[in-house]
Amino acid sequence: MQTPIAFVDGIIILIYVVAVLALGLYTRNSDKNLTDYFLAGRKLGWFAIGISLFATNISSEHFIGLAGGGASRGLAVAQFELIAIFFLIILGWFIAPVFRNSAIFTTPEFLEKRFDSSNRKFFSALSIFTYIITKILVTLFAGGILFNKIFGWSIFTSSIIIILLTGVYTLVGGFSAVIRTQVFQGILLLIGAFLLTAFGLSEVGGFAGLRERLPAEHFQMFKAIDDPDFPWTGILFGAPIIAFWYWCADHYMVQRILGAKTTEDARTGTLITSFLKILPLFILVLPGLIAAALFPEIRGDEAYPVLISSDILPTGIKGLVITGFLAAVMSSLSAAFNSVAALYTIDFYKPKHPGASDRTLVLVGRMATIAVIFVVILLVPFIKLMDSHIYLFLQSTQAFISAPIAAVFLFGFTLKKLNAKSVLIAFVLGEFLGISRFIIEFLVKSGMITNPAAVSFIKINYLHFTIFLFVFTSSVMLLLSYVFRYGEELAASQISFISNSESSILRFSKGKMHVLLSFFILILTLSLWYLFV
Repeated sequence: MQTPIAFVDGIIILIYVVAVLALGLYTRNSDKNLTDYFLAGRKLGWFAIGISLFATNISSEHFIGLAGGGASRGLAVAQFELIAIFFLIILGWFIAPVFRNSAIFTTPEFLEKRFDSSNRKFFSALSIFTYIITKILVTLFAGGILFNKIFGWSIFTSSIIIILLTGVYTLVGGFSAVIRTQVFQGILLLIGAFLLTAFGLSEVGGFAGLRERLPAEHFQMFKAIDDPDFPWTGILFGAPIIAFWYWCADHYMVQRILGAKTTEDARTGTLITSFLKILPLFILVLPGLIAAALFPEIRGDEAYPVLISSDILPTGIKGLVITGFLAAVMSSLSAAFNSVAALYTIDFYKPKHPGASDRTLVLVGRMATIAVIFVVILLVPFIKLMDSHIYLFLQSTQAFISAPIAAVFLFGFTLKKLNAKSVLIAFVLGEFLGISRFIIEFLVKSGMITNPAAVSFIKINYLHFTIFLFVFTSSVMLLLSYVFRYGEELAASQISFISNSESSILRFSKGKMHVLLSFFILILTLSLWYLFV
């Protein structure tokens, strides 16, 4: 039974909107210089990093998509969340020290210091495109589904409102405002998700009642090799490629590491996030199973909206749950807006205007934020073309783009004798194949192409295709660099991979607790795999 939003729930949502705007607009020297505006002055502590990483990652597509995947396929959709844990630990222990020693502002800048400016510009332009498609538009689409169900708003209306609300404080306060609001929003989204899960479990009769109502395969995390969505081979070998790009190379996430006060803060923050990444299995995927048990007629991404709009949540609690969802939407959007502005300003404008003052660069960053908000508003009408299975759409789209990036960064971290031109050729060819797959799949599904070869091509599981794309990019890169010796003999690397400073990964005197926490999180993750094998 669907119930309308009560007055009390509306007041709670309004209080949240006012509070987050006040918090975001309360700025103190956030635009004094470039470091302040895009990296919060490199003063972020471990708690802010940990919560911000989680809030940036968890957005509306996770609430809608993970619940929808849980309703239709069960716990297997949580595999992507658990895989992320391993790479957050790698980020904290191994990648964060390298990035921080490099004194970079963006991850594309790392590629220039490691290889050359061409690799930097290509990666930066690709990232901007990726953020608009896989982060901003997907987030708005997923948010629109819920707001349409609850408030009756169209996707266009809800998107415009959220864009403008989030854009205002992101524009004014920069990265400091993003972090400040994300800490608040991260706590709220956790509270809202926990409340929905608790009331849902109570309604369905607990875990025992859930198991009685759903088939056993809903509680199995590893699927057969020919499974169309989650083949175990793809999960173990393809999903880690996507995770490496997302957590260890994507500026959208790594920006928090670059803004850390110390490497110790960066490492502690990533470990906090790695622990929090266990929670989506229980507070985002589990509600999907609950929805499937209570409302067997639902399909795909209807699970979360139907659960919230039903009568299982009492007045007041429903307002808190919706507030948590809205917090997830706004936290991810603000991060995307600021990241796009940072990439344009630092990777494109600043190199062409080396004499520009910090004041000018901050102004350019603000103008870039306005530009991306305007572009996104223009693209809102095309949101309806997205796949209704949001989380799978997101993962598959990222899969076609992430593999070449993962290959470039992985070998950039581990091999010193790589040729810059060879890396760029492999990079471009890999992305050409990945984007071609994305376009062909769209054309086939829309009925514009019926060629049997194209149909067979898109039937290759996206995770398996990720593996192929990674191997292809890596092979081209290594063959050109080591066999054909194309171009210069070596890339002019300016990166120090081992440091004797406080950020060195070999100094464990301050990290005994980090070691214990890392092992605890890994054992907990492996135990969950064993429990739901």
